[in-house]
Amino acid sequence: MVNKNRMNRVAAAMAAAALMSVAVPAATARAAVVTPRIDLKVLVVDDGGSSVGAITAQLKDTGVPYTRVDLTSAGRPVINAAFLADTVDGRPRAKYQGVVLPNENPFGEGSAEMAALTAYETAYGIRQVDAYTWAHPGVGLEYTDNGGYSGQLDGTRAAVTAAGKAGPFGYLGGQVTFEDNSAVVPESFGFMGRPRTGYTSYLDAPVGGGRASLVGEYTHDGRSELVVTFGYNQHQRQFRLLARGIVDWLTQGVHLGQERSYFAVHVDDVFAPDARWSMELNCTPGDYACAGGEGKESTIRMTAADAQYAAQWQTSKNFKLDMLFNAGAGEEWKAENGGTDALTAQLVADRAKYRWMNHTYTHPFLGCLQDTSVSPWTCTKDAQGAVKWMSRAEISAQIRDNNNWALARGITIDRSELVTGEHSGLKTLPQQPQDNPNLAGALADNGVKWAGSDNSREPDQRALGAALTVPRHPMNVYYNTGTNAEMADEYNWIYTSRAHGGSGICEDNPDTSTCLPAPLDTGTGYLEHIVPAEARTALRHVLANDPRPHYVHQSNLAEDRTLYPVLNQVLDTYRSLYAPSAPIVNQSMKDTGVELRRRAAWNQAVAAGKVSAYKIGKDVVVKAPSGVVAPVTAPNGTKKQMLLGTTDFGTAYAGTRSAWTAPEPLQSAVTLKLL
Repeated sequence: MVNKNRMNRVAAAMAAAALMSVAVPAATARAAVVTPRIDLKVLVVDDGGSSVGAITAQLKDTGVPYTRVDLTSAGRPVINAAFLADTVDGRPRAKYQGVVLPNENPFGEGSAEMAALTAYETAYGIRQVDAYTWAHPGVGLEYTDNGGYSGQLDGTRAAVTAAGKAGPFGYLGGQVTFEDNSAVVPESFGFMGRPRTGYTSYLDAPVGGGRASLVGEYTHDGRSELVVTFGYNQHQRQFRLLARGIVDWLTQGVHLGQERSYFAVHVDDVFAPDARWSMELNCTPGDYACAGGEGKESTIRMTAADAQYAAQWQTSKNFKLDMLFNAGAGEEWKAENGGTDALTAQLVADRAKYRWMNHTYTHPFLGCLQDTSVSPWTCTKDAQGAVKWMSRAEISAQIRDNNNWALARGITIDRSELVTGEHSGLKTLPQQPQDNPNLAGALADNGVKWAGSDNSREPDQRALGAALTVPRHPMNVYYNTGTNAEMADEYNWIYTSRAHGGSGICEDNPDTSTCLPAPLDTGTGYLEHIVPAEARTALRHVLANDPRPHYVHQSNLAEDRTLYPVLNQVLDTYRSLYAPSAPIVNQSMKDTGVELRRRAAWNQAVAAGKVSAYKIGKDVVVKAPSGVVAPVTAPNGTKKQMLLGTTDFGTAYAGTRSAWTAPEPLQSAVTLKLL
């Protein structure tokens, strides 16, 4: 304790000296009373730990500009008064609106850099996040031996306090349970301490007969620190729940970037039958690679009762599915089955209850002409060695005929959206390393601007002529299964070793797949193992500001209706974790495409240093290159300056207001007026 007291005295003396140089950058009495400019950028001091890495990822993923100082780099800049502040047009400028540190003082005892940061934060009212520290009086907490705890936190049921709900974490429902995905692998560690004077707890958990804090605000010496006393990484649910609030607290509710919780589910192959997995052959009869499957083909297709259930489920869950349809495949099925089709009649009758999207008329492969006489298939070539491609006219007809079928039946679609069968036409590695050169033209012929792609192959949006791709997350609810038992059986084939009767794919690809220790029980394995695992994966996307849609197939709404347990778990869990102010955003593929395009343009402009944003008193000014819209988050009550007067800024979400915004006509910048 003697050393700590000496460190505090030295730091205080150095802070007082540094404060003079920061607070009066113009060296005049007049400059000291001028309202300073606070730039909307965050300073991240990084020690390489996962906790700072998680906050950095949150800033990056939500569009918040930041400057990272790598403490492990010998050539890093020195954090001093000049690094932190200067003067612009005679006005004091704080270059950073918030500071993220690995802990309360990562520079060491008596550090001039910590003294400079302390002076800077005091002079400009800048907040600091201590990404991960221990419970002790230096951060406003009692030591853990005085009513606290230190150790493993797996499964800990923490709760947002009344102060947390009234403050930065008001968007949460209240409970924050720490992940506990393995009984044998420790997943989180931390400290819980009782608050001292100046400390306000925002997240706590029971310890003995009382409660102790895991996250809180420590106000002292004219400064505010958000103290986090547990370790985490960017993927763990406990961090994902708190991430928004950490950034909002750090930036005092005003920052570039925005965040939403997105979830959309595309149901592919509607009206078409899907092939069925054979539990006997461990393959799908009808597939060219299924040896011995000839004559054993079977299909899965929704019934009218399944369609009625889908409509009822949507109403009960207040969630809309996207129906991606193959009308021609449905017409073929109808012709082969007595000329009547109760499923199509039911879905068409309920057409207004769904979002609809073109999935091509008969679901053909739109890439090269496939040679399936060999395994794996190859692209057929002509006598000159050139690849044979499906023609532009054929692709265009597949798009056009499906659109016309829907139009004739009163089904509303957005012609700018398309997902091809199996994402075909796009490059398919390794056999087809390029897009069908006829695809872009066919898309243009039909006004397609947004084309679905497979996120597991191509996670980034890219151009297809004048169109852009929209990556979609595949869900591990297989297209060729209609029952829980079939799902578990195919899952076993993929994820068990050869010794356990599996394919050994997991053994051959240890970097991308993990083998099950033993096969799942086909009677219980789907609901007990696969559903929770898949729901966790999908929910992780929802909590990560990821707008990419998920996709499944109509077979998953048939027979055992395997999709619903997964969706129920995702939706029910989310709604138990979040307050009504932060609803799931269930948007169209077009809207997601626009969101991804805007993010790419914004990130490029920020990386190029072409964005200027700052706050002076109650005014916020944002300047970006022409054509680039800016994501901005601000408190409730914020107004946007119009050419004449003001209007409410943005839309309400999670207790703040946010929007992609651009200058109004005849304006060169966005100007917001804070309440």
